[in-house]
Amino acid sequence: MSSRPPVAVVTTVTSDAHTWNLVYLQLLLEERGWQVINLGPCTPIGLVVESLAESDVDLLLVSTVNGHGLLEAPALLDAVLHVPERVRPPVVLGGKLHTHGEVGDDEVRRLRDMGFAEVFVGETAVDTFHAYLSGFSASSTANAA
Repeated sequence: MSSRPPVAVVTTVTSDAHTWNLVYLQLLLEERGWQVINLGPCTPIGLVVESLAESDVDLLLVSTVNGHGLLEAPALLDAVLHVPERVRPPVVLGGKLHTHGEVGDDEVRRLRDMGFAEVFVGETAVDTFHAYLSGFSASSTANAA
């Protein structure tokens, strides 16, 4: 049984220079007992893949605010899906994913079908993310026991 805290990599897409969302998520996770590797803004896909290979990561969180998530996150996910399964954590996506307003249910379903474990958008994104983390922690604890 491992007593280490869960580890999350927090990142964004290559064109997103925003940092406040990444810092917010880092603090949110740390308050919940997570260790966080924050890769910063405009993260190259190769750096994300390297971080998974070099650390024992439990969750990859992709957050974007510039509205290019629908365009760029699939390429990031594709690269992550080529990481060996033994070191590939669940990948979740959230934030402002489109420049033309809210992302619809069909787009969220399409992203999940691509392989995102969860997609957090809209007014309930933060609350839904909290609930996801609670379920993640409970399932992680059950698997460790």
